[in-house]
Amino acid sequence: MPLRILVADDHDLMRLGIRELLSTREGWEICAEARDGREAVAKTEELKPDIVILDVNMPELNGIEAAKRIRKKFASTEVLIISFDYSDRLIREIIEAGARGFVVKGDSERDLIAAVEALSNHKSFFTSRASDVILGRVRGYSQGEDIKELGRNRLTPREHEIVQLLAEGKSSKEVGESLSISVKTADTHRANIMRKLDLHSITELVRYAVRNQIVKA
Repeated sequence: MPLRILVADDHDLMRLGIRELLSTREGWEICAEARDGREAVAKTEELKPDIVILDVNMPELNGIEAAKRIRKKFASTEVLIISFDYSDRLIREIIEAGARGFVVKGDSERDLIAAVEALSNHKSFFTSRASDVILGRVRGYSQGEDIKELGRNRLTPREHEIVQLLAEGKSSKEVGESLSISVKTADTHRANIMRKLDLHSITELVRYAVRNQIVKA
């Protein structure tokens, strides 16, 4: 049986490059592509690939939230996250989401292939740039990071979705249509999010979403 891989990235050239690189490996097959996190989750449910490669910053549903859903529903499907960013916070979120692979987009093609090979054997692979965080196991806490702020910013998966949609400029009506909920429910979620994060405007919400890699700057 071939190793079946799904690639999700909202940049066509990035998806094409990954497809061309991985397709040259004997026994590896790109079974599907997706342009956003929601599509990636849907195609994973349909096709059940062995490995899903997710860009962090994608519209509709970002890579971290998509990884959480995939790992929760399909324990045997491994997730590899790719990103230009490699901050301590992002790496912790990747680990918490259940992804066992992480490669920085600036890494070599050799690293991407090594990551897929490791995940195909259900072994972890994290870029060398993340080694300090992995070895330190949440190093930021020991260095006095604002734990109170991190705790306060704990949003539910649905609230993370709504933050992303609002930060992308969608109205409460559009949020409701996208998530199949009423406008009233969308407004209630929005109010709860603003209260939890101590935010007072959509501008502040957008800044929060950009700062936490929920949407692109």
